[in-house]
Amino acid sequence: TNTAFEGKAIASELKNPWGITVLPDGRLLITEKAGTMRIATTSGQVSAPITGLPKVDADGQGGLLGLDVDPEFATNRTVYWVFSEPLTDGNLTSVAKGKLSADEKTLQGATVIYRATPAYKGDKHYGGRILFDKSGNLIVSTGERSDLVTRPQSQDLKSGLGKIIRITRDGKPVAGNPFASNANARPEIYSYGHRNVQGLAFHPQTGDLWEVEFGPRGGDEVNRVEAGKNYGWPTITYGIEYGGDKIGEAITQKEGMEQPVYYWDPVVSPSGITFYSSDSLTEWKNNLFISALSGQHIVRLVIENNKVTGEERLLESEGQRFRDITQGNDGALYAVTDQGKLYRIGRK
Repeated sequence: TNTAFEGKAIASELKNPWGITVLPDGRLLITEKAGTMRIATTSGQVSAPITGLPKVDADGQGGLLGLDVDPEFATNRTVYWVFSEPLTDGNLTSVAKGKLSADEKTLQGATVIYRATPAYKGDKHYGGRILFDKSGNLIVSTGERSDLVTRPQSQDLKSGLGKIIRITRDGKPVAGNPFASNANARPEIYSYGHRNVQGLAFHPQTGDLWEVEFGPRGGDEVNRVEAGKNYGWPTITYGIEYGGDKIGEAITQKEGMEQPVYYWDPVVSPSGITFYSSDSLTEWKNNLFISALSGQHIVRLVIENNKVTGEERLLESEGQRFRDITQGNDGALYAVTDQGKLYRIGRK
């Protein structure tokens, strides 16, 4: 980046923040893993925890995860979020909605609108990102729960695990979904063959849906998502097991399965993503920004004609596990870290 910019922590009292989104007035609404939300201003003032959310299973990778606000939030005050929902035996990736009270202290009338079944007794790979598309429907990612026994469900069109789904604001499948008329598939599925997608964003120019997902050891991916396509996990991957063993037949390509646009080996652990659409820093226009956990930096990808033509790493010296990132109404980027910090990244 040639333009002078700075990235600095503007707040540090968050508790395991996971998701960040922008309210119509420019303030930031943030989820905390243990089950609360907070509102932060772009100057770094942080509210008391917002309560009223359903109980979450916060063990391991679980908890209160991604969120987005209704396109009509200014009038209906509705917030949507993903969480790991505890059951008597196991847990689920679930989607809920509620109304932010006028005093901004509670979420009222919280109801679960979708559950990614089957439930499983584990604490990993919930997916958990959610965002509205331009037609007012919800795009949600679900994980395949990590274990060898659940992994094949990514390829199973009758399972809700390891998918990107598209549902209405009431949690119903969208009528035009790719498998709507397939009796052997779930009508909510939009794409499949995913491992653990924690980043979802629409390209500001093309309108295409892009995602990032964690690979195992090696093989973190950036994908351009097309309706009905199979993204290959666990049949094809550029990674190996954490212990070093090969995965499946150790193949990276197969007919009928999509190749990633880009992948990392060694991994950076890509979590949240956002496309930069502001004119504030023209050099960054339409670039993809990724918050990296194990990489402990922000990745900037330059994308031309759906190919990555450049990669830059920002804020490497901060030593933070960057969990999610979004663009503020002021043209700056805002990112949260596992260590509880809120960063502003923008023009100097």
